[in-house]
Amino acid sequence: MNQIEQVKELQRQGLTTTAIAERLRLDRKTSTKYMLSDDYNSVALEHKLEESKLDRWKATINLWLEEDRRMRYKQRHTAKRVHQRLLEEHPGDYTCSYPLVQRYLKMKKAERKEAMGFLELVWEKGQAQADFGEADIIEAGVRRTVKYLTLTFPASNAGYLQVFRGETAECVGQGLKDIFARIGGVPSRIVFDNATGVGRRVRAKVTFAELFMRFKCHYGFSVSFCNPSSGNEKGNVENKVGYLRRNLLVPIPEIEGIEQWNRELFERAERDFERPHYKKGKTIAELFAEEKLHLGPLPSKSFNVERFERVNTDGYGKFCIDGCHWYSSSPDSSGTKITIGIKAHSVEVYKSNGEAMCSHQRIYGGDRSDSSDYLTSLETLVKKTGAWPNSALRAGVDESTRASLDSMAKPELRRVLAILAKSSAAYGFDVAIDSLEEALRLGAIDSYSLQAISSRIAFDGLLDNPESMLDLGVYDRAFIGHEGGAE
Repeated sequence: MNQIEQVKELQRQGLTTTAIAERLRLDRKTSTKYMLSDDYNSVALEHKLEESKLDRWKATINLWLEEDRRMRYKQRHTAKRVHQRLLEEHPGDYTCSYPLVQRYLKMKKAERKEAMGFLELVWEKGQAQADFGEADIIEAGVRRTVKYLTLTFPASNAGYLQVFRGETAECVGQGLKDIFARIGGVPSRIVFDNATGVGRRVRAKVTFAELFMRFKCHYGFSVSFCNPSSGNEKGNVENKVGYLRRNLLVPIPEIEGIEQWNRELFERAERDFERPHYKKGKTIAELFAEEKLHLGPLPSKSFNVERFERVNTDGYGKFCIDGCHWYSSSPDSSGTKITIGIKAHSVEVYKSNGEAMCSHQRIYGGDRSDSSDYLTSLETLVKKTGAWPNSALRAGVDESTRASLDSMAKPELRRVLAILAKSSAAYGFDVAIDSLEEALRLGAIDSYSLQAISSRIAFDGLLDNPESMLDLGVYDRAFIGHEGGAE
């Protein structure tokens, strides 16, 4: 180009073709060509495709790659599988090398990525994204895998998590309800990765679960879903799911109960808000304080995240939900239809008048389970004490307690079970059993002793001293007029 520029400069000075050729030592035809040229626009370089041995097979490969788009990611063709398949289907005819196929698939992948270029999405304040993550915890000494609902606000990068044993509409509703209450408002829109938990998705159509539909209407937010294979649309929540796992769930948490721990997770998440936003020059806490002004108000009435069902009981008064999890009601309810309430953490059983009969911790997973409520079993055993030898309650107590109860006559056993049922209703089954074991150890199984021990365990702990010592002198003053003993 430098030579052309010299020719054009001498041409502007008025030199002839011959003079320019002599001065620049060019062929006369070359100088003439440059002098006559009048278009020097830049032209994009065109890559001239050379013929390849693979050209014959590219249409077949492209067809397989197109079909792959409808397959699971892990069931798509790799370059190695394409090469092997062509060898298998066209033996002796296909003679290309594996590196040739590998380079071609790499080029196709680059073309597809270029065509699918991502845009940085802009999120308005008050809009949120939701998704579930998975992690292990140790609950009451038992290691289990749990799901955690993550709600994040892309405008400020604030995020919360709530842990559940499953991934159902009840879990989504309870998690969102608790987060809304914590932040004091409702997002205008929540974007979900998919319809898991909130409904059923078939292609582009989503049918909401009835419970979630009522929850959505109650709180007044809109819902949308990411497009398939569009990770950029949910990048904030996907990053937040991983971030919260690494920072709040490592090392494996050891907890006593999920519901109490969920309350602690609010505080731990908010402590993380004090760090700077990665590009906005403020802390997440400052940005989220501004974003809260764009949240909708909480409804005046609380929403009960509970799905009611009418279920049949078997001959033992048990019913089944989710296909494999069995729960007890009352033996008196055997062979009837009862009303149950399914929540995120529990399954409630109701009497015909709407009163609570018993409550179970909700079980998740595909393995069969069997949950019994000992309070209802106790009430039945009081009436049918002869069933004691084969009862689930007998199998559930320790060996020494079982032996002591087995040795009792039926009237005495009925009396003890009645006291146990009363203590269980007042203080819970675990407290009632602990009090029975202590009473048996002391040889004091009368009604007053059992109830006194239950109260002691429930309020002060069996081995702990009361928080304040009682002034027994008040009784002396009341009955004998002074603090000394009787004369």
